[in-house]
Amino acid sequence: MKPCGVLLLDKPEGLSSNHALQRTRRLLGSPKAGHVGSLDPLATGMLPICVGEATKIAGEILGGRKCYEFTLQLGARTDTGDREGTVIERAASPQVSAPELDAVLAGFLGPQTQVPPMYSALKRDGQPLYRLARAGIEVERAPRQIEIHALALLQLTPEALRLEVLCSKGTYVRTLGEDIARALGSCGHLGQLRRRYVEPFAAYPMLTLEALEALVRGGATPSLLAPDEALAGIPAIALPATAAQRLRQGQALALGAATTLGAAAAEPGRVRLYEQGGCFLGLGELDPAGLVRPKRLFAAPDA
Repeated sequence: MKPCGVLLLDKPEGLSSNHALQRTRRLLGSPKAGHVGSLDPLATGMLPICVGEATKIAGEILGGRKCYEFTLQLGARTDTGDREGTVIERAASPQVSAPELDAVLAGFLGPQTQVPPMYSALKRDGQPLYRLARAGIEVERAPRQIEIHALALLQLTPEALRLEVLCSKGTYVRTLGEDIARALGSCGHLGQLRRRYVEPFAAYPMLTLEALEALVRGGATPSLLAPDEALAGIPAIALPATAAQRLRQGQALALGAATTLGAAAAEPGRVRLYEQGGCFLGLGELDPAGLVRPKRLFAAPDA
């Protein structure tokens, strides 16, 4: 049977997300796979890797909130926004107390716009912005809507802050760090960045590349999270076998007496689809008329 599921990789520092993905694929026997949300080589932490049919739900994971822990070095700003760049500005480190800092951090909470940095993987005319930046070219970037859900001080020293942030997708922590330093009357850059988790995997353990390699060398098959574990926030519907087969054929279905509705599944919107007995079929859409339409179905287990 082809592997299918989600592996929560603890990406090490020094590897790009794609390099980490390719190493993981080789260890798993080179199945189809994709990572969810890029981490810079400097960054460590949770990199969800969707394997096999689970690549179909990568977009659902991508939309989840992310939690990061980071160190903001004060007194110097770099062209990349992190310690790997060249210093382009210096300023005195602010003398601030923890209560004063908490008040500043509170001002960053909530919905807001953020301009992506030049050193990012966003593309302009097919070229990643970081390549343009390395060539000394700066282009205008449209602001993005983001949201900071929580921002807390973990440690305060004269030269640095250690912070934790829970944020929406699309948030650039390097830019957030620069903005915090600016709000303190100084400048700054990231010294360290670790993604603690991607929702809904806050309580799930991660697997390092070294641990994955050890499992494979020992002849073990690494276990993957079931794809539907990433979709726990979406209501569920269980269908009889005949209805499930019709759904696989692309037909819309009216909910019948044999249909089992999970909590809140009677409301129109996206739904997780199961065959009665527990087999996960994929995602569908329940319309106001009570019809279920297939949207993103998984291949049958024997396919």
